[in-house]
Amino acid sequence: MGPTASGKTDLALQLCQRYPFDIINVDSAQVFRDMNIGTAKPDAATLAHFPHRLIDLITPEERYSAASFRADALREMAATTATGRVPLLVGGTMLYFKALREGLADLPQADTTLRAEIDASAAAQGWPALHAELARLDPATAARLKPSDAQRIQRALEVVRISGQPLDALFATQQAASLPYRMLALALVPQDRSVLHERIAARFAQMLEAGLVEEVESLRKKYRLDAGLPAMRCVGYRQVWEMLEGRLPRRELCDRGIYATRQFAKRQLTWLRSMRDIEVMDPLENGRSERILRRVETFLQMPVS
Repeated sequence: MGPTASGKTDLALQLCQRYPFDIINVDSAQVFRDMNIGTAKPDAATLAHFPHRLIDLITPEERYSAASFRADALREMAATTATGRVPLLVGGTMLYFKALREGLADLPQADTTLRAEIDASAAAQGWPALHAELARLDPATAARLKPSDAQRIQRALEVVRISGQPLDALFATQQAASLPYRMLALALVPQDRSVLHERIAARFAQMLEAGLVEEVESLRKKYRLDAGLPAMRCVGYRQVWEMLEGRLPRRELCDRGIYATRQFAKRQLTWLRSMRDIEVMDPLENGRSERILRRVETFLQMPVS
């Protein structure tokens, strides 16, 4: 696991070359079909040589939840181990990792009346104002969300207003999930954030050169999309959508996309700091690949208790 552009995929392919691993995707954007450039999805040649489970699951018109991911991941992990191979979960959607490792809290059911009230407040004040309210009531959750993340802000406010408790307090009361696996959790966290920022900038510029704008134009023609769908709220896609709608000048697209991606990486790092039982490694450290390979080798050789 790790923030965007930290080298997760390259490391995963190195591991697969050495060990009998099957890659299971843990990226909430790569579940969408036809969204390839902006999600940094591996190309066809890589996928042919290193198949990835849990990519291209749904259309950009559909929605996918952490609960769906957990059920799908457990199914794919069981299918992998049934063949004598080892599941290798790779991605940057920390909520999915948390759901898999810890289970899902018994949260209050959706309240349509309360949701309508929250939506009305957002229409009058804007989602940043609702994000500020969430920061007062549930600062930990607010720190993980963008002020424009309407869907998650709405749900977090709904939960805290109904229960009187922040999300983390409810998660803390849940029963730990029972997984029939030993888990080694490795987090790639660059200590020099300036290098990560440079990588992010270079990668987003490459996405634009590779045809990200044209990809979004094609998606808009093929599917019935709107700006509120999770697929079009993904980093990069949101900025291209705004540009195509005339709300963002083309000359500002690259800078806005880079900024949004850096903010996304910052939220991923916030998630990582809150997660337990992970081993943090610097992907920029000299010799880090060999160090990680040795750590994996040691883990694989540990006797099963």
